[in-house]
Amino acid sequence: MIEEKGILFILSGPSGVGKGTVRKALFNQDTDLKYSISMTTREKRPGEQEGVDYFYKSKEAFEALIQENQLLEYAKYVNNYYGTPREYVEEMLELGHDVFLEIEVQGALQVRENFPEGVFIFLFPPSLEELKNRIIHRGTESQELVLNRLKEARKEIEMMDAYDYVVVNDDVNLAVKKIQAIIQSEHLKRERIAKQYKQLLEDEL
Repeated sequence: MIEEKGILFILSGPSGVGKGTVRKALFNQDTDLKYSISMTTREKRPGEQEGVDYFYKSKEAFEALIQENQLLEYAKYVNNYYGTPREYVEEMLELGHDVFLEIEVQGALQVRENFPEGVFIFLFPPSLEELKNRIIHRGTESQELVLNRLKEARKEIEMMDAYDYVVVNDDVNLAVKKIQAIIQSEHLKRERIAKQYKQLLEDEL
């Protein structure tokens, strides 16, 4: 019997493209995936749970993990660190679970550097006009911030070459189906299973 390791899938794309919406829709359908839990130095909020919402660490402990290269990516927002712990991801993969990480483009590029064997999926807007409409319809940002986000989105779209797949998010359910197809096809790649099959043949002889 072949025991296959899990695969780390990274979903990324510009702000406003709908990463969170697509990830939630995917997890509503696919219960086998494990969501990559982030680590933070911010205080636990009422109702949040350790190992469910976040892994909570002190600033000193977090900085020690940075020095030890124990984070696949990290960033600092409003004096708090946020990052993806390597240990949790690798533990899930060893147990045969696929791990799914939804993240901004800069974080995804850090993960690519630290974990190149991951599968990187770029979620693409149907058009820049549509992306602009989605950001505006959030109703939470000023005109200046909308323009800044669109400029940033153009830069992030130019980083698409760092990804393995591109999925256009013109329809959430269709985007989910495409991501499920990517997950399935990655498990069928010859290089992923050749080693296990060779070992199986050796064991049989």
